[in-house]
Amino acid sequence: MFIIGELINGMYSNIGKAIAQKDKAVIQRVALGQVKAGADALDVNCGPASKQPVSDIQWLIEAIQEVTDKAICIDSSKPQVIESGLKAAKNSVIINSTTADPDKLDILVPLAKQHKAKLIGLAISAKGIPRDKGQRLELASQIAASCIEKEFPIEDLYLDPIVMPINVAQAQMRDIIESIHEFKIISEPAPKTIIGLTNVSQGTFARSLINRTFLTMATAYGLDAAILDPLDKDLMDAAITAELILNKQIYCDSYLEAYRKK
Repeated sequence: MFIIGELINGMYSNIGKAIAQKDKAVIQRVALGQVKAGADALDVNCGPASKQPVSDIQWLIEAIQEVTDKAICIDSSKPQVIESGLKAAKNSVIINSTTADPDKLDILVPLAKQHKAKLIGLAISAKGIPRDKGQRLELASQIAASCIEKEFPIEDLYLDPIVMPINVAQAQMRDIIESIHEFKIISEPAPKTIIGLTNVSQGTFARSLINRTFLTMATAYGLDAAILDPLDKDLMDAAITAELILNKQIYCDSYLEAYRKK
């Protein structure tokens, strides 16, 4: 499982304050904490309160790169912010994200190709959130088709079925999980799959339990990556154990410790 740490986001009060005050120490501490906990990449989002996201994203990325060479996942709905972040990134990078809308695809797919970045595609469009598995598959196929047409490497595409909060969209949970498997057969080679895990427990009381249960079920359906809180040890243990059960890791009595030392 490719883990993207979600905690460098201006929506969190400590990160928003650090961005406003240009306090690198806070950003670097959060970055290193996630890496130590097992994050393979770090999602970087200025948040809606940022008044200068084009320059703030560069400041964030530069601060992070001073202390780690982990991949950066540039998270913004604004192409100009993503492009600014790409200019600051020295290491491998992921663009988070494009929708299935042609105007977004026409900008972000060539941008990802130009910078040799991986790309997250959301199964959503300007028409709204898909209502069922069929709509998710249709939107994901449109994204994949655009990537193929523009000669973007399909193996560098991550498709996201859009995880909804279980307390308002319980009936969609099965479709979301099954979409992960169906996305893998859209093309050959297959695109990768990813979820923004925390969305599933938004507004619930048993957040950690819901998150780790959903993650283990999604892993069984072929999930490749997740954006999540790597500081949740129970969640990370569940992710490691799910891959062990699927024979993706070698068992030993200290397999959790062994995995973390990789």
